[in-house]
Amino acid sequence: MEKNIKYILVLIMIIGLILSIHMVISKSATNKKPIVIVNFNVPVDIGSSDMMQRALTIAESYNASAIVIVMNTPGGYLNDMINIVNTIEEANKSGIPTYTYVPPNSLAASAGSYIAMATNQIIMGTGSEIGPSTPIVVGGTPLEQNHTEDAMISFMQSLAEKWGRNVTAATNMVLYDIAYTSQQAYQYHLINGISDSFNSALETWNLSSNPQITISENFYEQFLSAISNSTVDGILMTLGVLAILLDLYHPTIILTIIGIIAIILGLIGAEIINASILGITLIIIGAAIMILELKSGHGFALMGGMIVSAIGIYFMAEGIPYIGAGVPNGYLSQLEITGTGAVGIIAGLYIRWVLGPLRRKEKLAGPESLIGKKAVVISPLNPEGEVRVEGIIWRAHCDSCNANVGDTVEIVKIEGLKLIVRKVENR
Repeated sequence: MEKNIKYILVLIMIIGLILSIHMVISKSATNKKPIVIVNFNVPVDIGSSDMMQRALTIAESYNASAIVIVMNTPGGYLNDMINIVNTIEEANKSGIPTYTYVPPNSLAASAGSYIAMATNQIIMGTGSEIGPSTPIVVGGTPLEQNHTEDAMISFMQSLAEKWGRNVTAATNMVLYDIAYTSQQAYQYHLINGISDSFNSALETWNLSSNPQITISENFYEQFLSAISNSTVDGILMTLGVLAILLDLYHPTIILTIIGIIAIILGLIGAEIINASILGITLIIIGAAIMILELKSGHGFALMGGMIVSAIGIYFMAEGIPYIGAGVPNGYLSQLEITGTGAVGIIAGLYIRWVLGPLRRKEKLAGPESLIGKKAVVISPLNPEGEVRVEGIIWRAHCDSCNANVGDTVEIVKIEGLKLIVRKVENR
């Protein structure tokens, strides 16, 4: 009996020991530092640049184990790409490694390829691509293009060298505008592995059991992305002027408020991307021509101003370094610019065929219809008196003339309830 009790006690001790070890392991697992996962399924622009800076701030505040970028981007602005690379370098200096995972059938294209190459390790899924990486200076001279391309070759080489990657293959992405599949990138030692599962990629980095903090672009960052497009900025400014002009024909104040807001947003966006002064100047000239419509009222000034502004929108992107598929002044942007010009033509025809005749009709039916008509003096004008026109007596004023009762005068202007007249000499 005593022997059985001893066995039971030993068994209890073993079970207790196992439970203690399990509790220690569980506690250790729960105390693991979190990882910050960034959903980078957006263009490279000021919005995504701010998102990456926010990701670093969160990672530092939680003392995170790593930042993991889940990437599917067509590329974007060169300056914002450099800002994101600098953020990644700040993370590494803070002791927070950064990894890139490109899911199956996704892109680390153009500016995205530099961002991926700046991270500690890259894992790609089947069907994904990295590159091409050749920069484009929109509307730039051959010299500007060559200088930018040479700078980006050196930049890509330095990123590849830093993490021990194939410098020649990385250079070819920039020099020859080459894109590599995941298999090719792994074969040429540009990436660290291929995985069709995000969880297996995390296991490779020994991060699968870490708590996760996932971030995407918030509303403010999405707003910044929207207005950091030169075409959008130009359209906002142009349509803003059009809205204010139309509101002067149909006084509602609502269109004026909308127009002012659109112009302000367009100017802010143009400042953010350092838009071409030539493009902005053409839009201003177009706006001035549109305002002339208030005097002419025939629609042609509005149409001409919108066409000049559309040309200005096209030139807004001139000189901006870009690395991506959606280059400003590409096919889609040209359609948007053409659409803006078409809106201007339609608005001009609307003024010419609808609003113009209505305004002229109002003038014919109102006091202005008296201008040019003859009136008979019924009390001497010296220089003010009274006249009768169309059976109605009006107060009248005649500059530098004396008109007696019965004289004929011509109405030249109306000021409030007073007619400004000139004496008609009898023939």
